[in-house]
Amino acid sequence: LKLQSNASAVELSPTAARLCFHCSLSFFMYLQRTYKILCPKVLLYVIPGEQKHPKEPPSLQCMHLAVVACGDRLEETLIMLKSAVLFSSRRLCFHIFAEDSLKPQFETKLKEWPSSYTKKFEFNIYPITFSVGNAQEWKKLFKPCAAQRLFLPVILKDVDSLLYVDTDVLFLRPIDDIWQLLREFNSTQLAAMAPEHEMPKIGWYSRFARHPFYGSTGLNSGVMLMNLTRIRSARFKNSLIPGGLTWEEMLYPLYQKYKNYITWGDQDLLNIIFYFNPECLYVFPCQWNYRPDHCMYGSNCRGAEDEGVSILHGNRGVYHDDKQPTFKALYEVIRDFPFEDNLFQSLYYPLQSRFLDTVHTLCGRIPQVFLKQIEKTMKKVYENRVIVYLGANHKY
Repeated sequence: LKLQSNASAVELSPTAARLCFHCSLSFFMYLQRTYKILCPKVLLYVIPGEQKHPKEPPSLQCMHLAVVACGDRLEETLIMLKSAVLFSSRRLCFHIFAEDSLKPQFETKLKEWPSSYTKKFEFNIYPITFSVGNAQEWKKLFKPCAAQRLFLPVILKDVDSLLYVDTDVLFLRPIDDIWQLLREFNSTQLAAMAPEHEMPKIGWYSRFARHPFYGSTGLNSGVMLMNLTRIRSARFKNSLIPGGLTWEEMLYPLYQKYKNYITWGDQDLLNIIFYFNPECLYVFPCQWNYRPDHCMYGSNCRGAEDEGVSILHGNRGVYHDDKQPTFKALYEVIRDFPFEDNLFQSLYYPLQSRFLDTVHTLCGRIPQVFLKQIEKTMKKVYENRVIVYLGANHKY
């Protein structure tokens, strides 16, 4: 890596350049000021003989991300989408299901983002629709419009695979990484979710559920990876008839049978479906759907302790109250991050500072769990964007 100031040029070995990521903030800012390292706004020059033409990405296809937004969920949804765009490498296709009143607001806000980010994604906005059953019943199931996710395989007929997330989700690493889990599906698996809890004795389903549920603790559907092609072609075992039913055929009769026994709406229906079809589910670990339950009773997500939180799920409204200040801090720092600013200065270090005020809480006692993947991701972003700066009169 060659860095040139107005006065002279300095050459760093690749090893030394990598070590810069572990510098103190003051030294990092010194490098910025002296050698004009501007992340993400940098100039890219290729040195003949030292760089090869970049290879085409392994796939030019979109990674499809779906979300359902109703009521007051506009801001939450936009911050979730922002976190996805900030860190992901491959192109994204957003499928936003929203009430009619929210459509123009989504269009306006997303088009206001800088072109350096809008070129990384495309989006479509869909009305809230239900292909079977009573639409008003579906809309009132658990939370407004939440049941829409059950109909994604039916509506998005041209989409092969999809990641669905709730509006209160934040990505702390590239979507590319969870997308890779699709390759780990065996021949019968068609969806992936994380357990609702890690410990059956304090889990909700294991203590209170009045309906069948998956495994010993149930599933949380706030982050759901789906092979829609497989879902559309499968026939599912069920408690309704001896033979199998398609996904669409099964939804409304299943709801009618269990509607007086379910508490968490569409998530409960998904638990019932995979109780009868466990071979269809891939279970990913808790760091891919990390919720307050994983730290508010003491740390109980080993995967997050080892690897860091990959996807944060701020359910129970914790982004908007003071019950879990660590979750709120992450949400607000990503919300307030100016797109074109330096990721280290305007995102990572504000997070570190905010976390100092949360150490009195159980979740705040383990800040490294929340920072580990963010730090790793930003190093990758930095390595990808800061390449070489050469003066015009430099001689090779």
